[in-house]
Amino acid sequence: MQGPGNHLPGRWEGGTCSLTPVPCLSPLRALSLPPPCPVSPPSVPYLTPSVPGLSPPCPVSHLACLLGLRTAVVGAGIGGSAVAHFLQQHFGPRVQIDVFEKGTVGGRLATISVNKQHYESGAASFHSLSLHMQDFVKQLGLRHRREVVGRSAIFSGEHFVLEETDWYLLNLFRLWWHYGISFLRLQMWVEEVMEKFMRIYKYQAHGYAFSGVEELLYSLGESAFVNMTQRSVAESLLQVGVTQRFIDDVVSAVLRASYGQSAAMPAFAGAMSLAGAQGSLWSVEGGNKLVCSGLLKLTKANVIHATVTSVTLQNTEGKPLYYVEYENEVGNGSDFYDIVVIATPLHLDNGSSGITFEGFDPPIDAAQGSFQPTVVSLVHGYLNSSYFRFPDPKLFPFASILTTDFPNFFCSLDNICPVNISANFRRKQPQEAAVWRVQSPKPLLRSQLKTLFRSYYSVQTAEWRAHPVYGPHSTLPRFALHDQLFHLNALEWAASSVEVMAVAAKNVALLAYNRWYQDLDKIDQKDLMHKVKTEL
Repeated sequence: MQGPGNHLPGRWEGGTCSLTPVPCLSPLRALSLPPPCPVSPPSVPYLTPSVPGLSPPCPVSHLACLLGLRTAVVGAGIGGSAVAHFLQQHFGPRVQIDVFEKGTVGGRLATISVNKQHYESGAASFHSLSLHMQDFVKQLGLRHRREVVGRSAIFSGEHFVLEETDWYLLNLFRLWWHYGISFLRLQMWVEEVMEKFMRIYKYQAHGYAFSGVEELLYSLGESAFVNMTQRSVAESLLQVGVTQRFIDDVVSAVLRASYGQSAAMPAFAGAMSLAGAQGSLWSVEGGNKLVCSGLLKLTKANVIHATVTSVTLQNTEGKPLYYVEYENEVGNGSDFYDIVVIATPLHLDNGSSGITFEGFDPPIDAAQGSFQPTVVSLVHGYLNSSYFRFPDPKLFPFASILTTDFPNFFCSLDNICPVNISANFRRKQPQEAAVWRVQSPKPLLRSQLKTLFRSYYSVQTAEWRAHPVYGPHSTLPRFALHDQLFHLNALEWAASSVEVMAVAAKNVALLAYNRWYQDLDKIDQKDLMHKVKTEL
């Protein structure tokens, strides 16, 4: 599930995945402001009887709930946009949705303008099996961007350890010659993981939801999936017979390009990344961010450009109300909501969140953990092909370069195309000035830019906190923070991609719906494959 978000610079609100499109190496492809309110929320008397169709009674001051359910979504990235869509899909048009976004709608799905053309600076492509994203594009009447083919290679800092050719059989032969059947064993391992992960779409189609990440993973792959969050990619692949050399040369390069991390990262997140290097990839004509703006427009959500500062539980006799306070350039505001979805990270080092939770017992604390800084530089200039051992730029054959652990100052380099591709468009040749996308752990120094480029006209950067710094965690986070308070981004601590965030959005919408109507048989159920079969 391919996908690194959300404001420039900063962390995206509402999702995670690879900032760089992992090239589909053919050898791997052979594998595939209302007025301010009081600071303290007032006590709220209730009307009786309750409104027909709503299980809880409505507060007198909360007259809006007489017209519909009130929902707040914090973050307008892919996670926030998708959950707004799914909430309306399940609750119906009566649900009123406010989406809070302090930056630009789209989050990690973002573009930068270079020489009067727009280019992806966030998540650049999606896997063909990203079913929710495929469905969004279809519903919104968007189109897939025309593919412009280009060859890929993996660079060690001194030479290319793997080069893609135009001949499929030659690619297979080279893989076999250098790595034996490791690529086949990798393919089988990834396919087994993906086959089980794809069960989530069937479960969600039948209305099942999960209150925690561990419960979701267990429903898909039982203890094996949960254990994959505790053991490394390298350890898991060695166990199935993949050689250390293949891991060092190929697997590590793919993980660096997608997560900026090594093969020491957990196996589950690694499998999701490696799947993106095996299948066909696609993008949205006009820019991937059109999915987010399109979903919000389709939902008729009320987008409020503000920063949410606190969520306070209002004690009531019926279902809880959540008092949300926010601020922007105009001033401060607040309102009551029946359902609140946090579609942005809640972790200690995230300067973009800063949400406090008050009145909850037990208290809701910031999550432990940190995020991987990633810098995307769009460079309009001439590639220094000599650095890659090609003195004549006309002979340089690659449009995409991944790297092993060295050189360590950049992870990947791509000759990219604009978000709008005309029928007569052709990719720039290496000897021509082109727009190159460089992903690196830190902003590139001038000396590093001169290493990669003979000369350049412009450099524009987007700095993200792209993904969690993956490692073994004693506990996996939960989606449900309280009765109707949810954290969508919990799932990114297992794996991070645009489609994974869409899956999390669907789960949270179903969880809110099932909890609201007390349909507990649809929450955290085990042996779902058997249950789903008997429902057919």
